[in-house]
Amino acid sequence: MQRSVLRQVDPTAVATNAELLISADSHVDEPPDLWATRLPADLRDALPPLPDRSGDLPGATDPADRLGVMERDGVSMEVLYPTLGLTQYKLTDAHLQRECFRVYNDWIVEYCAGTPGRLVGVPMISAYDIDLAVKELERTTAAGLKGALLWHVPPDGLEYTTGHYDRLWAAAEEMAAPINLHILSGFSYSSRQRMRGIEQFRGSVEYKVMDAIHGLFDFLFYGTLDRFPRLKLVLVEFEIGWIPWILQQWDYYARRHGEMNGLELSASPSELFERQVYATFVSDEVGSHHFPHGWGVRNCMWSNDFPHGNSSWPNSRQVIDRDLGGLAPEVLRRILSENVTELYGLEAPPPIGG
Repeated sequence: MQRSVLRQVDPTAVATNAELLISADSHVDEPPDLWATRLPADLRDALPPLPDRSGDLPGATDPADRLGVMERDGVSMEVLYPTLGLTQYKLTDAHLQRECFRVYNDWIVEYCAGTPGRLVGVPMISAYDIDLAVKELERTTAAGLKGALLWHVPPDGLEYTTGHYDRLWAAAEEMAAPINLHILSGFSYSSRQRMRGIEQFRGSVEYKVMDAIHGLFDFLFYGTLDRFPRLKLVLVEFEIGWIPWILQQWDYYARRHGEMNGLELSASPSELFERQVYATFVSDEVGSHHFPHGWGVRNCMWSNDFPHGNSSWPNSRQVIDRDLGGLAPEVLRRILSENVTELYGLEAPPPIGG
């Protein structure tokens, strides 16, 4: 009988590795009244209803609870993304979006300050007006936030194939601020329809990965990463198993048809990826099979996606033992902590609970 690639986790198993764990993709649950109480009064009625997130795990709204939640999972530091805020990337009112993002950015600074040295906030950046986007990136970087979260699917007319973003890329490169693209943000399939029943699986797998492939293609083939060689791009929560295959195919066709189609890159797509692109994963056994062969060791970053339904919490160490337990210690350290600290310029914290 063929073994399923989806092995089960035994929550009673004793995790054997004691590596420092840093989640490269965790979340907060913003207070539902955050924007209603902090937006300017004339914008509050324009904000669309927020989704109900009452089914999320507890401990993601109050920073006073966060340390205990992290300690239970053995996670010593987390890079934090929004939850409710992700839905605001599909706003078409540029001013409203900027104000919503400003409210969130101010709040996440306060949230991270509640647990110093353990929480790293990524700011939400509105990219309708690039000059204002650069100013907000400068402001949030000065406030201690790291990187810049942009829509992973831009609106029509502002595709990543255009020169619209070049001033932002230059600023991000200068500030060593990675550009982060997170699933379900912007004008993806999720902004057009709420998929239910059998079709929900198409969204959760096919559409999600297609969005990631299209976005990565734009950054690679239209020369953004080539023109800004110190810019870093982070694909967040798309998993990783699909990436080696797609890079192999892109390399092949770039060699075969590149000159004919006017492709002008200083390196192959896979070389640009290795130099400048990072990807987070939660539990990807197929993708993890590539690590012993050297692929992705300096590009991939483990995450627990707390507090969402996909989270490995509170069994993250068991999941890591299951999927990554056979890796060499130096490879394991890269994937579990060193890549993320180097990417964001972080000081590794002492192990939690130590």
